[in-house]
Amino acid sequence: MKKKNADQNTEVAGRVFDPSDYEKKNQLSSGLATTHEQATDTYTEGEIGAVIDDVDGEDIQIGKKTKK
Repeated sequence: MKKKNADQNTEVAGRVFDPSDYEKKNQLSSGLATTHEQATDTYTEGEIGAVIDDVDGEDIQIGKKTKK
């Protein structure tokens, strides 16, 4: 019994996201698809403390009012 569990754990640990995971119904694929979606959303939104590089060389923080 332990050998079977050890093989299964190794199989799960080596698994990476595949686009077909969005269509699969098993728990592992569902979890990988959800995690991929969250990571992609975070990456495309950027970071909280984002800064715009102004042409004049001044950094403008997004979301904060600046005086010129």
